[in-house]
Amino acid sequence: MEKGGLTAALVGAGVAGSDGVYCADELRLGLRGQLRRVLAPKGVKVVRPVQLQYDWCYLLLAVDPRAGALKWRWIARMNEAHITPVIAAWGLDCVVWDGAPAHKAASLAAAPTKRVLLPPYSPELNPAERLFAAVRRRVEGEVYASLEAKRGVAERYLRELAADPTRVRQLCGWGWLQAALEAVPARAAAA
Repeated sequence: MEKGGLTAALVGAGVAGSDGVYCADELRLGLRGQLRRVLAPKGVKVVRPVQLQYDWCYLLLAVDPRAGALKWRWIARMNEAHITPVIAAWGLDCVVWDGAPAHKAASLAAAPTKRVLLPPYSPELNPAERLFAAVRRRVEGEVYASLEAKRGVAERYLRELAADPTRVRQLCGWGWLQAALEAVPARAAAA
């Protein structure tokens, strides 16, 4: 996909303008904490606890940037066996995501969901990454008793976002993305 080529890629995949197009990706959420910058008075040394436990799960998230709608599911691994049933259950018309091996799996080709792959090394093109940054800001920098506790904080924040589609559109409904989605013809091209 070249610059400005999202519309052509969607049309090439057989997507119609009325189809729901979701941008999706996965976030690894674990107990190996990340330090965040904090404000402190000049000359005051900030001491923050760091969690060094290797325990994690994955958040599979899909966002419709036009409607501001979110779908998410927690999965144990980021592989074909865990992603395929979720995509099948969601019943999305089209999903736009990166070229991770699990996203190109043969079992996903059998699903009715059309797939459009983003160019390699371009997370800035995926609105789901913007939501992941918001989730990380909310959950990182703290020490949690368990992975479930950290996941609970992330889950509450995702519910908060899902209840406010306007906020989701502000986070990830970029002008170029809206224009590309609106430029898709109403009827799908014959394949």
